[in-house]
Amino acid sequence: MTDEELHGHLIGRQGSRRDLNTPVLVIELDALTRNIDRMAAFAAAKGLKLRPHAKTHKSPEIARRQIAAGAVGACCAKLGEAEVLADGGVLAGLHITSPVVSAPAIERLVALNARVEGLMCVVDNPDNARAIGATAAAAGGKPMQLVIDVDPGAHRTGVTSPEAAVALLEAIRAEPALRCAGVQFYCGRQQHIATFAERAAVMADLAALVRKVIAALTEAGGAPEIVTGGGTGTHRIDAELGLFTELQVGSYVFMDSEYLACDLTGDGQGSPFETSLMIDARVVSTNTPGMVTIDAGIKAFATDAGLPEFLAGASAGATYAFMGDEQGALRATNGRLPALAEIVTLAAPHCDPTVNLYDTYHVVQGDTLRALWPVAARGRSR
Repeated sequence: MTDEELHGHLIGRQGSRRDLNTPVLVIELDALTRNIDRMAAFAAAKGLKLRPHAKTHKSPEIARRQIAAGAVGACCAKLGEAEVLADGGVLAGLHITSPVVSAPAIERLVALNARVEGLMCVVDNPDNARAIGATAAAAGGKPMQLVIDVDPGAHRTGVTSPEAAVALLEAIRAEPALRCAGVQFYCGRQQHIATFAERAAVMADLAALVRKVIAALTEAGGAPEIVTGGGTGTHRIDAELGLFTELQVGSYVFMDSEYLACDLTGDGQGSPFETSLMIDARVVSTNTPGMVTIDAGIKAFATDAGLPEFLAGASAGATYAFMGDEQGALRATNGRLPALAEIVTLAAPHCDPTVNLYDTYHVVQGDTLRALWPVAARGRSR
C-alpha cells in the first residue's frame, strides 16, 4: 500500500501521529518553518542570496517554501533532482552542482534549460564545456549558463589552479551557446569540523585559493557575477569572508546529528536551528531484560554517520544498536523501557541519505498528522 492509502485518512485527526505505520519519516512542521525563516533572515541581514541545496530534502514542496521565504532558487546535486523540482513547479533559479557529462544527460540538460529560467550547471573540464556548447547550439535555444567549479582540495570535482580556471573560461567563451555565470566553491569536508575556531581558520586558508582564481578570471576579462558555495556548517564563517554572493546551505532545514554536534556559531549559544526531521519507530518485542526491539534497523537510517539517538519515548541515556535490516535494539541501564507497541522517536545521523530511504514525509504538528509530502527526487541520482 502507498503512504496515501495507509495514512491519508489520518490527516487532521487529533493524535493521529501515534497511529502511523512505522518506521516512518516525520517532519515537525513548525520547526521546519522556523529553520527556513531563520536562515532566510540571516542571509538577508548579511546581504547574501540564498540558493539552498535540495539534495537534503529532495522535495519540491520544501523548495517552494524556501523560495517563498526569500531564496533565489535551489541547488541540485544531480540533473535528475533538478528535473523533479521543475516538474514540481520550481521553474527558476536551479543550479546543478555536479558536472553533467554524458551525451544523453547533456541533451536532458539542454531540454531542461529550455523550460526553466536561470538554469546553471557546473563544469570543470573544457571538453565538457565544448560538448554542452555543441548540444546547446544544435538545439537553437537560449544560451546555457555554466559555472566554473573550483576544487577546494578534496579532489572530487573542480579546477585545481587559476590557470585551469582561465582555460575553462576561454573554452566557454568560444562556444556561442554558452555563458559563464560565475564560480562555485563548495567545501564539503570542512562542514563538520567540530570547533568553530578551527573551522574558521581552515576556511580562511581555503578562501585564499578561490580569491586567486577570481583574480585570474577577472584579469582575463571574466570577473564572476556569482560566487556560490558555503554550507550549514560554515554559513556564519562564509558570510564574513567577503567572498560569496550566495550560500548553498542545505541541512539547516532538518539538522541531523552530525550538524548538531558542531558549534555553528562560535558564541556558546547553541544551534540556531532545530531538529525537524525524525524517524518514528515502534517497540515490537520486549522479551529480553534490559532491552526492547524496535522496528527500525539498517533500512531505516543512513549508516555512515554513527548510530541514531533517541529524541522521545526512551529514558535519558538510552542507546540504540542495529540488529539487522529491519530491527534495532533500545537498551537502558536506568529508567523505564517502553512497552510493547509504544512509539519511540529517533534523530537521523545523516539526513540526506536517510531521506533517500523513504517515499514520503509525514508532516506533523505535535501529535497530529497534517500532510503527506512525497520525497519526489528520491533515487534521482542520474
